[in-house]
Amino acid sequence: MDEKNIRNIGIMAHIDAGKTTTTERILYYTGENHRIGEVDNGEATMDWMKQEQDRGITITSAATTCYWKEHQINIIDTPGHVDFTAEVERSLRVLDGAVGVFCAVGGVEPQTETVWRQADRYRIPRIAFINKMDRLGADFYRVIEDMKKKLGANPVPVCIPVGSENDFSGVIDLIDMEYLTFSPDDEGMTINRTAIPEEMREKADEWREKLIDNVASYSDEITELYFEGSDIPREMIISTLRECTLSREILPVFTGSSLKNIGVQTLLDGIVDLLPSPPEAEEVEIINAKNGKTEKLPHSTTGPLEALIFKIQVDPQAGPMCFVRVYSGTLKKGVAVYNITKGKKERINRLLRMHADRPEDLSELKAGDIGVIIGFRLAQTGDTIGTENHPYLLEKMSFPNPVISVAIEPSSTAEQEKLNKALQTLAMEDPTFTYKDDSETGQLIISGMGELHLDVLVTRIKDEMKVNCRVGNPQVSYRECIKGEASGTEKFSRTIANKENNATLSMTVKPLPAKSGNVLNITASTRDIPEEIIEAIKNGINGAFAGGIKFGYECTDIEADVTDIIYDENTSTPFAFTSCAAMAFDRIASEAGAVLMEPIMKVQVSAPTEYIGDVISSITQRGGIVLSMESRPGADTVSSEVPLEKMFGYTTILRSSTQGRGSFSMEFSHYSEKIN
Repeated sequence: MDEKNIRNIGIMAHIDAGKTTTTERILYYTGENHRIGEVDNGEATMDWMKQEQDRGITITSAATTCYWKEHQINIIDTPGHVDFTAEVERSLRVLDGAVGVFCAVGGVEPQTETVWRQADRYRIPRIAFINKMDRLGADFYRVIEDMKKKLGANPVPVCIPVGSENDFSGVIDLIDMEYLTFSPDDEGMTINRTAIPEEMREKADEWREKLIDNVASYSDEITELYFEGSDIPREMIISTLRECTLSREILPVFTGSSLKNIGVQTLLDGIVDLLPSPPEAEEVEIINAKNGKTEKLPHSTTGPLEALIFKIQVDPQAGPMCFVRVYSGTLKKGVAVYNITKGKKERINRLLRMHADRPEDLSELKAGDIGVIIGFRLAQTGDTIGTENHPYLLEKMSFPNPVISVAIEPSSTAEQEKLNKALQTLAMEDPTFTYKDDSETGQLIISGMGELHLDVLVTRIKDEMKVNCRVGNPQVSYRECIKGEASGTEKFSRTIANKENNATLSMTVKPLPAKSGNVLNITASTRDIPEEIIEAIKNGINGAFAGGIKFGYECTDIEADVTDIIYDENTSTPFAFTSCAAMAFDRIASEAGAVLMEPIMKVQVSAPTEYIGDVISSITQRGGIVLSMESRPGADTVSSEVPLEKMFGYTTILRSSTQGRGSFSMEFSHYSEKIN
């Protein structure tokens, strides 16, 4: 396959906007599936995990490949639930383009904004698909306004709907100015192209005018033809739209109803016509592992090997399956490659292309492609694969810290080893899942991004990995910070095995604004101090950050500045400076006044108007602050910030107070001082 005919795309949106249903139609129309699998009856190809089928939601990013009009489309269907944000993050990191799916009723919803910002960060070109035009309350034009207001996008419809709700019958193609209907006899496979209905003619002309006006502002040729009153060739409109999509100046908008099999083929045309091939995507940055300098990596199948492992899934038979995006060079089966991040060589036993959960064996994987490596034992999410003589790292992915924990213990000592293996597997697969032994209580603590996230993981441990275990109630992951600024000097002097170990350093600590994280600076002169001593100081302070000040919780939003280092080449050792730095931080931070910080969550609740009073009351009773309210047809949305500790069990309370008609989404916002 010519690399210009490859598209690496993601399907992204808020939960329940219809991402997986849209992907199922894409697989059906491209011939990858011979029948359509539905999410509602647990038969969706992309939701292959048992829990995804049981719960009717997407949990992992499933990768699949299909073919449309001589183009290879690698698709990643990402989760919409905020608890699985890491799956979205790592998928966007390796994609060249994305399809944003929007619900015609809900419009731009909270998680849509979150994934949109993630896509902005990776500078990913996008097209949009306004889905569910058959639903009660569907309003295409309101969603367009929503995109402008909430996403700061420049949405330009390429299609507009004919009718809505029960009257939704098809779409008008504004480029060819035709009315498209999709035959229900073969599940929308046959497209009927007819003249635009008379009652829609004025609307179609109005939106065609807007389309031409938008593309004309980026093309002098189209402007000239427009003023001359000449026909503008289809290819010219498409090529200008494509340029503007790649530069992210225009967001082309398609519409339809995936469930009713309307409009998905026009979306497929849009993917092929408007989204970038790997050579057209922005060049990625690589970092020299030796000197830390960054440079751009040209796209080339014959260049040096550079590939990124963006996801690991452990198969009981095959072992770790490393999902990999190749940016440069070619991966070949049976060849040993170099894990630059780990500094180790590993052999590729097999190369696969995944069709959801069905593998296809490959002999090689070229630049621009996505596939799976079998045979790696040491790899982790974010590792760069390359060669020893080209030690350049691809930018690592960053993931949020877990905010919720539960204690877990095996039902018997015989189950202990099985539980340890299960936890290792989950931690390898999911970067936002962690586990550790609590030194004070002796309990094994697992941590994740939310109640649903931990519930899914615990269910996998019990059902999939067959571990008999007991699980405690969810606990909040607190942090520690300091009230003010403090400075001091610490001396360390010990004689160990007849050898003196001396170190002296001065340090200043001060609090930082929320969401800053911890910052470590060394402003002291380091001219005559060995690098290993500097590393020892950093290790000591970073270890102290992790160990806490007063309450034993990890620190956050603290700046530690080492202002003076007294080094004696005869008696100073790395061990002495590691200990001295840790002791200095502990003492000086204690003097600055330790405070307990709790996670504050951004909570958005949607419910019918008549229940909004109860919703606001339930938020304020939990110590929450209502930030804004928005009215929509059928439901109002309340945005607020609430301490996580007060949100346990909120699902049940919301259901009972809204007669089951309310829903909410919650994501971590920041840490704030805990007020008893």
